[in-house]
Amino acid sequence: MNIFICYDRCGTCRKAEQWLKERGVAYEKRPIKEENPSFEELRAWWEKSGLPLKRFFNTSGQLYKSMNLKDRLKEMDEEEQLKLLATDGMLVKRPILLAGEKVLVGFKEPEWQETLK
Repeated sequence: MNIFICYDRCGTCRKAEQWLKERGVAYEKRPIKEENPSFEELRAWWEKSGLPLKRFFNTSGQLYKSMNLKDRLKEMDEEEQLKLLATDGMLVKRPILLAGEKVLVGFKEPEWQETLK
């Protein structure tokens, strides 16, 4: 089963969810604010994704900006960054789609189309 990790007040998440519904893609919805990803989950998703860890940060979010993470992340190792991400779901880029062995971060329609075909 696909797992769709999102924040309902996020416009991109709403767009991605509508996209999934229109294509009849089955998924289990997980609200990121209420069910914050754990350190272990984030590590596994990051490793599966093949993406740079910075892509998992919600760089446009208020919390990211208020914590001055743009500068602070450069001084942190990967473990410290993962621990920080695990403290608050609002730091995590969304939506995230877990589709089998694939992990999609953010909504890029061509990427989602290719993965879910």
